[in-house]
Amino acid sequence: MTVCSDDKLQVVALIPAYQPAAALVDFARRLREGGFPHVIVVDDGGGAAYAGIFAALAALDGVTVLHHAVNLGKGAAIKSGLNHYCVHWPAGSGVVTIDADGQHRVEDALKVGARLQADAGKLVIGARSFDGTVPLRSRFGNALTRTLFRVLVGVPLTDTQSGLRGIPRALAFKLLLIPTQRYEFELDMLLLCRHVGLQIVEEPIATIYLDGNKSSHFNPILDSAKIYFTLLRFSMSSLITAAIDNGIFIALISTGWSVFPGQVVSRGTASVINYLMIKNFVFFSDEDHRHALPKYVMTVIILGFFSYGMIMFTTEHFNISVPLAKILVETIMYLANFLIQRDLIFRARER
Repeated sequence: MTVCSDDKLQVVALIPAYQPAAALVDFARRLREGGFPHVIVVDDGGGAAYAGIFAALAALDGVTVLHHAVNLGKGAAIKSGLNHYCVHWPAGSGVVTIDADGQHRVEDALKVGARLQADAGKLVIGARSFDGTVPLRSRFGNALTRTLFRVLVGVPLTDTQSGLRGIPRALAFKLLLIPTQRYEFELDMLLLCRHVGLQIVEEPIATIYLDGNKSSHFNPILDSAKIYFTLLRFSMSSLITAAIDNGIFIALISTGWSVFPGQVVSRGTASVINYLMIKNFVFFSDEDHRHALPKYVMTVIILGFFSYGMIMFTTEHFNISVPLAKILVETIMYLANFLIQRDLIFRARER
């Protein structure tokens, strides 16, 4: 294996490919001619019918082909390529991931590679403007994901679903540890950047959809559901916490407990579970417990007292039951709780 050390562009191209068209061979050749010192193509278990295409790719100078025995997903293919890169290119600037469906131009891939090399340590997104003729599912899907990402994660991006990305070498090692395997891996990549304090920058690229994007293997129902589930992990954890909190509270009230001790016990129990879920599975925070836990406990206490006051006020002035008042109050407080945890408790560390 030749190690990249003297080429002008110290960035390797990485193409995850599942049942690609024969045009991928010429595309890989043009990437090499354009300036990429090496191209890694990952055959994601496309089957025997595509063996000839991958053999032709492997025959090209400066192209390495890796194979999956079965289809593992786009995320798994990217990780296989990243692992190969991390092992064989110890001095490179990073990797540019490029989709295999013909939606990206060589010149745009080179732009992203140059930006990655210039902005060392930043994730570069090849951002489409979505002008011209764009399939409705693609336009709507990106708009929805972009909006949810900005609201839930707090990072404004033009294009959250672009497969053309410049990944710095340091980030590549961290991405190998992400458990997701398929299309949601690319969204988890953005979430990881947010929570390790790595800056995301965008490089404008052309918006290209061939034949209504028919060549894409993206399942608009199943894969979209996985992506939105990734974004809504906080909501899921909050629902679980709310169920525990309200369940314990209602059970205690029904056995004769008064509101204040019932609130303390139910909120305290639910908060322990919520803290562990939020830190480890939602925000992927590496904030030390010594820093995160005191802030979290203080937030729980303050919001707990506020919730207690609002429950008492609501029951006295609106003549509704205590359990119903608690559910209404906690629902209203959800957004404030989320923003405090996202931006103050489990915030990203600056790198």
